[in-house]
Amino acid sequence: MKGMTISTHEFRRSLLALILVSLLTSSLACSQNTNSPTGDLASIKLPPGFKISIYADGVEGARSFAQGSEGTLFVSTREDKVYALRDTNRDFRADEKYTIASGLFMPNGVAFRNGSLYVAEVNRVLRFDNIESNLANPPEPVVVTSAFPSDTWHGWKFIRFGPDGKLYIPVGAPCNVCEREDQRYATIMRMNIDGSGLEVFARGIRNTVGFDWHPLTKELWFTDNGRDMLGDDIPPDELNHAPQQGMHFGFPYCHAGTILDPEEGEGKNCLMYIPPVQRLGPHVASLGMRFYTGSMFPSEYKNRIFIAEHGSWNRSKPIGYRVMTVRLEGNKSVGYEVFAEGWLTSSGPTGRPVDIEQLADGSLLISDDHGDKIYRITYSK
Repeated sequence: MKGMTISTHEFRRSLLALILVSLLTSSLACSQNTNSPTGDLASIKLPPGFKISIYADGVEGARSFAQGSEGTLFVSTREDKVYALRDTNRDFRADEKYTIASGLFMPNGVAFRNGSLYVAEVNRVLRFDNIESNLANPPEPVVVTSAFPSDTWHGWKFIRFGPDGKLYIPVGAPCNVCEREDQRYATIMRMNIDGSGLEVFARGIRNTVGFDWHPLTKELWFTDNGRDMLGDDIPPDELNHAPQQGMHFGFPYCHAGTILDPEEGEGKNCLMYIPPVQRLGPHVASLGMRFYTGSMFPSEYKNRIFIAEHGSWNRSKPIGYRVMTVRLEGNKSVGYEVFAEGWLTSSGPTGRPVDIEQLADGSLLISDDHGDKIYRITYSK
């Protein structure tokens, strides 16, 4: 056709231009997608300047965190496995996953000290020595102690080393609400690194699955799950402060400082027990908590408490499935506020936050045992 003929050279040049435009458009789209949450993360709401991304996916039942001295992230489960994750190219996304152990008895608790990984099963604590040099071929564990009850109801444990060098280990109540003669129940205990010197640090704690020490005072703070079957709105979960050994926080007689238990509270007075610093949402299943000590987030977040609320199972209208913050002035709470939410949708939960860990750069990791994921939250102006 007259007027439509082009040379081979012109055709090739036009084709090359089209290819370049296509590549640039694709590159721009990829860049935009990298900076914007996709899929389930698109529903997550955060304060301005904060972003959420996937640090690791396919971590089945991801629960508690511990960081090794060489950058390994250890992740527990409430099933039978413990994992190790490595970010070898330092792009803040795990690219190696190892199974450290399997066939364990609900190994929810993990802690790291002096090159060894400590794992808390329901009834005992194990130690995996020189673990970061043997991720692909983990050693047989050493039994540090087997001094704990075997009850599975609130039997899974969260463990951490305190500023005193001792390993802190809770023993939950083996029931919804009850009193037992065995003084280990409904406590936070502690022991020396070799398992000796086991003692009760605090009592009256139904089920704590998260605690941390204030970065300035070095005093213990912990979350506690309130009892069930008193209705949708009572009792609330609790954030507590235990500055010294020997304190009693009320369970099973009194909840949240003022609510006398209808089954176990007869003859008791709530004034006899330590009230919470902050009442959390009712049945939100408050689990992991951390004081923020990094420099990535704005200065107003320094020393603020972040709490993972796993979400209710026993409420007519679900609540939780979010990350909250508590602002302190001294030892008093002056704010209990939503930081990250959106895992609870009209069709059900897409995720359930469990634990919180701070990376060296100041970003936060959040585990999710429902979505089998670990999220990373960052901030930039």
